[in-house]
Amino acid sequence: MLDLSKDVKFIKGVGPARAKLLNTLDIFTLEDLITYFPRTYEDRGKPKNIAELEDGEEALIETICVSKMLEKRVKKNMVIYKLTVRDETGICNITWFNQRYLKDKFKLGETYKFFGKVQKRIGFIEMTSPVFDSENTNKNTGKIIPIYPLTYNLSQNVIRQIMENALKEIQNNLKETLPKYLLEEYKLYDINKAINEIHFPKDFEGYNKARKRLVFEELLIMQLALLNLKEKYSVNAKGIEFNRDVKMQDAIEKLPFKLTKAQLRVLEEIDNDMESNKPMNRLLQGDVGSR
Repeated sequence: MLDLSKDVKFIKGVGPARAKLLNTLDIFTLEDLITYFPRTYEDRGKPKNIAELEDGEEALIETICVSKMLEKRVKKNMVIYKLTVRDETGICNITWFNQRYLKDKFKLGETYKFFGKVQKRIGFIEMTSPVFDSENTNKNTGKIIPIYPLTYNLSQNVIRQIMENALKEIQNNLKETLPKYLLEEYKLYDINKAINEIHFPKDFEGYNKARKRLVFEELLIMQLALLNLKEKYSVNAKGIEFNRDVKMQDAIEKLPFKLTKAQLRVLEEIDNDMESNKPMNRLLQGDVGSR
């Protein structure tokens, strides 16, 4: 049976140390984790030609490796790794710092996808510290990637992996909270699809539909809570019951202008409410230019 109150430290990939970091984000349970929504998304699904890259943009390129990894030590604690890749439109230099594990990662003639920030200088194009995938994988590229609000020492890759593990643990077993007729009438995702799509949308249409479902539910709950408070207040609370012998007409006749029928109707409603013992909540608003 699905237990949403399960301590987050027992989710695969978390453990005691990462649980403390998640706790600083007010994530203590499985439910807290799956309702910790991304703050934005990166579209890493649409590759660009190298010749089309703009300085300063973040972009995805699909390229062939045309050089071995160049390793250059520039300081005692600084090693630069450089790789040259190309597509049919141009050449791009890929640069990493102190990433020794990448030294033998790439093979000449193989295809790789890179996503990162572009720098255009006179004579060459560079991408620094990009994420990458081989031709037939899409762990870091080729899709929409969620970006979460994070704390120190908790990376995007780590939180994404933890979130994937949490969603696998749920296995679409979340209990639906909205009646079927509302889902059908407003064409809303069910709760399981909404939660999955809000974290890892297949496209932005799916994201928008997931967001619509979750926002709809949040506003509905808020509205029902306010209606419940209003009902309790109107049933139990007593307002001031004013003397029925005092009529508003006396004040109206002293006004230096004539009221419209709509204004007279509203004042009559207010008069009746003030003579009742029920609490009255009203906002009487005049048009722009009224005196």
